[in-house]
Amino acid sequence: MQKFGEFVVKHRKIILIIALALLVPSFLGMKATRVNYDILTYLPGNIKTIQGENILTEDFNMGAYSIVVLKNMPAKDILKLEEDIKNKIENVELCVSVADVTGETFPIEMLPDDLTDRIYKNNETLLLVTFKNAISSDETMESIQKLRDITNENVMISGMSATLLDTKELLESEMTIYVIIAVILCLIILTIALDSFAAPVLLLANIGFAVLFNMGSNIMFGQISYITKAISAVLQLGVTMDFAIFLYHTYIAEKKGEKDINKAMASAIAKTLVSVLGSSLTTIAGFIALCGMSLTLGSDIGLVMAKGVVFGLVCVVTILPSLLLMFDRVIEKTKHKELMPKFTRLSDFIIKHHIAFIVLFVILLPIAFFGYKNTQVYYKLDSSLPDTLQSVSANKEVINEFKIVSPELLMVDSNLSNEQVNKMLDEIGKVDGIDWALSLTKLEKEGIPEDILPDEIISKVKNDKYKIIVINSLYEMATPEIDSQIKQVNEIIAKYDENAILAGEGPLMNDLVTVADHDFNSVNVISIVVIFVLMFFVLKSIALPIILIGVIELAIFINMGLPFYTGTIIPFISSIVIGTIQLGATIDYAILITTKYVGKRKEGLDKKDAVHFALSTSIGSIVVSGLCFFAATFGVGMVSKLEMIASLCSLMARGAIVSMFIVVFMLPAFLTLFDKVICKSTIGMRKIRN
Repeated sequence: MQKFGEFVVKHRKIILIIALALLVPSFLGMKATRVNYDILTYLPGNIKTIQGENILTEDFNMGAYSIVVLKNMPAKDILKLEEDIKNKIENVELCVSVADVTGETFPIEMLPDDLTDRIYKNNETLLLVTFKNAISSDETMESIQKLRDITNENVMISGMSATLLDTKELLESEMTIYVIIAVILCLIILTIALDSFAAPVLLLANIGFAVLFNMGSNIMFGQISYITKAISAVLQLGVTMDFAIFLYHTYIAEKKGEKDINKAMASAIAKTLVSVLGSSLTTIAGFIALCGMSLTLGSDIGLVMAKGVVFGLVCVVTILPSLLLMFDRVIEKTKHKELMPKFTRLSDFIIKHHIAFIVLFVILLPIAFFGYKNTQVYYKLDSSLPDTLQSVSANKEVINEFKIVSPELLMVDSNLSNEQVNKMLDEIGKVDGIDWALSLTKLEKEGIPEDILPDEIISKVKNDKYKIIVINSLYEMATPEIDSQIKQVNEIIAKYDENAILAGEGPLMNDLVTVADHDFNSVNVISIVVIFVLMFFVLKSIALPIILIGVIELAIFINMGLPFYTGTIIPFISSIVIGTIQLGATIDYAILITTKYVGKRKEGLDKKDAVHFALSTSIGSIVVSGLCFFAATFGVGMVSKLEMIASLCSLMARGAIVSMFIVVFMLPAFLTLFDKVICKSTIGMRKIRN
């Protein structure tokens, strides 16, 4: 380690030149990395709904669709709009409305009442537009934008692709604000915590390099989710800043005993690597645990953030030392008195009342756990978007006026007879919450024979393999009611065609709920097991990992349980990933105190003195680290109009503060109370007298 430190010091100018040069491919990589705004694409590929989406795309050229609401538009204008859409937007496969059946002269009112009630109300009618490419593809979202460009205020464009386009535009408008707020808040915290006005700027510049390298290298994955894009920079800043702070403090301490700043820095690099390697591994392990999710969004976030921690560590022991040495004189000239208190009296108070904190832990645990298990989550993706967005308004119009709430697409064998199809539809129509089910056979039964419909329409709902049936549910997506309904519909269609597939947004969302519920339980267990094993080897103890994880788990229960007691409903992804992120990112606080306690016990100090030393020398670092994590994420939680992002960052910010308090006040109590057990179950401590 010492030789590595000397190498970095010797080649600091070359390191900075290389770092600056690497910014170019990093920016290019950022630009080239595609951002995926559709969470549903992260569902496992082996489930039937995803297979159904693939069939719609590959066999029917219907990767996505949009229901367009047309206000006060006569038939001739509708037909003209259809032609414009077909001619000007290449990705459009089908554009159809009731005007294609009635023409310019046949009154809509002459159609069967059962049909007109569903497509024509209050001078509003519907236009169905299908797209060749998938819902979240760049081509489809570009098509939605072109569709908006060629229409006016009397046209409202609904559908998931429109929602994703609005999400993209909103995120792109906010991303710069996220970073600016995080940097400003961290700069304030670091100015208070450190002894120089220049040092915080250098520490943030170093993290900036790491963030850009991480974001640029995402090109290796081809694409990342919009959630990953939104939170990765501020989260990386929050979880790796303490590495930089440790190196700076170590360097300042080494300078007091060594006049040669190069030797002082070489020693500081060596000590930093030894000290932060273990804590960085636990953070990386926490993020890697997200890869255990069936919803591959977990892998998306986990791999990017694990890579970010690695970049953060590498930059701290290479770029940051180079910056500190280059600007050493500036640091010295901008020195000021440290404003962060020493917390000596607080340490005395905590040790003196350690039994009271054990009792408080016992009281809080069941209350927090109850809230944690009963916090309500939502899955409906557009619930996280502002009502002012065009797509949200259009979706509500389609629901409120035409009662098209959760459309489903049923694909059955093309050889299934018309009689069997109609019999199946009659059964489906009797299921609670089913508004209507429409097929070519049903239209024929209503007096609209197949041969009067355009071939273009028929080819999109029927081929040599499948017949497509459209079903509309009155139940909201991702609710217990639609879950029960989909199960009943699947039971019915299985009697007629065991290979039939029920696809569409409703069933996709239903599968998302099922997968997410499974991930909620499995990911938390995986993260605990992985970090326990890692700490077992780092601390060489059985009791210590149990104590440390137990303390952080209480902090997680409090953080995730508070929404229950405040009546707040959070997005489902928060409930899955926050626990793992909080465990991996904040257990470092507990490890810092524990390693110092173990060291002093091995040196011969009694348990209270050892705990007191560990706590009093660690509080400052823990508070700064926790506040930096809070500062990096809190601002985003406050300003983001994307509820999904705001909720994630607010929970991370609060989790950092809760973990900070729980570790500082309760971990010392457990170390004191269970000192005898710790000594007996930890290698190297068994001969210590209690």
